[in-house]
Amino acid sequence: MQCAIYKSRRKRDTYLYLAARDDFSRVPDTLLTLLGQPIHVMDLDLSPERKLAQENTAEVLRNLQERGWHLQMPGQDEWLGIRH
Repeated sequence: MQCAIYKSRRKRDTYLYLAARDDFSRVPDTLLTLLGQPIHVMDLDLSPERKLAQENTAEVLRNLQERGWHLQMPGQDEWLGIRH
């Protein structure tokens, strides 16, 4: 499955995956407001065999197929400002 990945202008290390490039129609308005204007980072051919560094590939694919988007957020420590 081809998908597009965008980073948030407002939330560091937060990424939005879309099933169709530049199609934000299924993303809740409140989420888009929190993220700010998304910045396109890359397009990715995603398959069940492909490993992602931060996300479960099966979950990302399921979210893209069911709702058209997936949100990748940093770990809890990063949201709390804790650095290792």
